[in-house]
Amino acid sequence: MRPAPTILHLDMDAFFAAAEQAAKPSLRGKPVVVGGLGPRGVVATASYEARRFGVHSAMPMAQARRLCPNAAYLVPRFSLYRTVSDQVMELLGALSPLVEPLSLDEAFVDLVAGGTADDSRSAREAGERLRRDILRTTGLTGSVGLAGSKMLAKIASEQAKPDGLVLIEPGTERELLGPMPVRTLPGVGPATGEHLRRAGMTTVADLAEAGEDELVRLLGRAHGGAIFRMAIGHDDRPVVAERDAKSVSVEDTFDVDLHDRVRIRIEVERLADRCVRRLRASGHSGRTIVLKVRRFDFSTLTRSETLRGPTDDAAVVREAAARLLESVDTTGGVRLLGVGVSGLADYTQEDLFAQAAAGERRDGEETDPHAEPVPGEEQARRRDARAEAERRWAAGQDVSHGDYGAGWVQGSGLGRVTVRFEEPWSAVPGRVRTFAVDDPGLQPSDPLPLVRPAEAQSSWPASRSKSRSAAGPEPEPGSADPSSGGGEPAGLCGGEGRSRP
Repeated sequence: MRPAPTILHLDMDAFFAAAEQAAKPSLRGKPVVVGGLGPRGVVATASYEARRFGVHSAMPMAQARRLCPNAAYLVPRFSLYRTVSDQVMELLGALSPLVEPLSLDEAFVDLVAGGTADDSRSAREAGERLRRDILRTTGLTGSVGLAGSKMLAKIASEQAKPDGLVLIEPGTERELLGPMPVRTLPGVGPATGEHLRRAGMTTVADLAEAGEDELVRLLGRAHGGAIFRMAIGHDDRPVVAERDAKSVSVEDTFDVDLHDRVRIRIEVERLADRCVRRLRASGHSGRTIVLKVRRFDFSTLTRSETLRGPTDDAAVVREAAARLLESVDTTGGVRLLGVGVSGLADYTQEDLFAQAAAGERRDGEETDPHAEPVPGEEQARRRDARAEAERRWAAGQDVSHGDYGAGWVQGSGLGRVTVRFEEPWSAVPGRVRTFAVDDPGLQPSDPLPLVRPAEAQSSWPASRSKSRSAAGPEPEPGSADPSSGGGEPAGLCGGEGRSRP
């Protein structure tokens, strides 16, 4: 335990949803929910406006829609979130060389290691300066907690939300923790919390009064001893600059169970490619390929194959995942698929490339010479499935149009896609237009920065005025876009399969 509050915990406020609101002027001040949009999707983040209706992270998306039907429901844009996260982590790195990221939007910082703070006053100044720098650099807000330990710093940042700073003075830990519920402590999850409740312990003060011997009897020596030390305010865990990743994986839950074996294989190949991109981005390779399959009855199967050495080659991972799929019975339907790589290393084994299929390209297809021939009908279905996936416009997706510029998808369905054309620095909400889903002028695009680059600031008013003039006046909410030809109202909420009013 430190004699000064020199451990800082930063937690960005409703990060994904706040980034979407910053990127889309028409959504500012309105409820926004980010997550999987299908009936089996879950909420990743909800804006504070949506939280007033009871929507929260990890909630089923169907329940969120019932609680807040007029929110904007958007798919996550992780490329944008990672870019903003890199900006935030760079600011944290300027405070200290000891930065321990916990996720894209959360990290601990050891202020002493950077010579940034050694007492309460200097720690508070560093925290306030960090909040200002984050707002100026990203346009987003973050909450800061300062304390003499990691546990208390995280508790302080929770109390500071949203957009605040809380400093816990050393010596006040037990007074602060006493009335808090036992679930506040790290390591006390739902099962442990229920076990303690049955023993008559519901607050942290109850744990401290029970004593270490009683908690060890209830929870075991290691767990019970750790919980007792935290209950009395003791936490000597250091800030660790780097954490070694143990595995990299991706998975998707499908709105409707998959029965078509060809479609299932296509999805496994797509997940393998995504997994390899994430693997390479982390600077790793791996030697164990893992396939996860959750079937219609919620039974979950995992299969793994260990290669001769580590690889980051997409063809190798695809081929291994496809082999693993052959050993799984999917006749009843599949609701979730996942592909992962473990046994990570920072090098690749060159001779593994011989395991990849030679892969001759025929009609845009990559063929595995070791696989059984695919009949023409199934080959056509494979192409159609890929084409359908490529032309699927998801709510919140970034797009651009040759005539109207940058925008984002509000919704799609019935062969049409509705787009709002606006930029993060637009002064007013942008114009809404509707297109055919195969309109050649509409293309997916990369996210725009949330803060307009400094070199473009001088030309902003003129260019904005020009674009607004070309787009025309903002239509009344719920009115049809006269250029769409379909008369479909353009609403706030985007969803899969149709535009929501």
